Amino acid sequence: MNKFQRGALEAILMVAPEPVSVTRLAQAIEASEADTDALLRSMQTQYCADERGFQLREAAGGWRMYSDPRYAQIVGEFVTAGQSARLSVPALETLAVIAYRQPITRAQIAAIRGVEVDSVVRTLVTRGLVEQVGTTAATGAGLFGTTALFLEKMGMNSLDELAPLAPYLPDDAILDDIEKEMR
Repeated sequence: MNKFQRGALEAILMVAPEPVSVTRLAQAIEASEADTDALLRSMQTQYCADERGFQLREAAGGWRMYSDPRYAQIVGEFVTAGQSARLSVPALETLAVIAYRQPITRAQIAAIRGVEVDSVVRTLVTRGLVEQVGTTAATGAGLFGTTALFLEKMGMNSLDELAPLAPYLPDDAILDDIEKEMR
């Protein structure tokens, strides 16, 4: 790979609003996917060795530049100066339920949390962390799941990377019974 291709990758990754797949990057620099992947991994190693203020990471099925965690407090204060971007505890709880039980209806989320969740789900949809992924056959209720942005913010490539919590959540039969009672 040549310096021009490396520079082109850096330029693309600096402006990319979301992780970019190796396939798209390879097409952009007119190289094979294997060569592009090797170059990305080489760049990742070099940035780490140089102790730069940014990192190149693979997340959500693609590659993207991120600020180095060593500077998280400084960057966080800079970015959030004068605004509140954090999720509330109810939003975080709801997001966790959706992440682990998706696809899931609002009624099922409410049954697990024991409170009304409509406004919290709307907030999560507005922030792009969850989306409607379908409807139930029986009632037509919306089914919600997490988005690629959720994976990106969590630094994961797939939901398989979530910590195992299944023993602590009710199974589908219990949720269906609770949902029926709520109607």
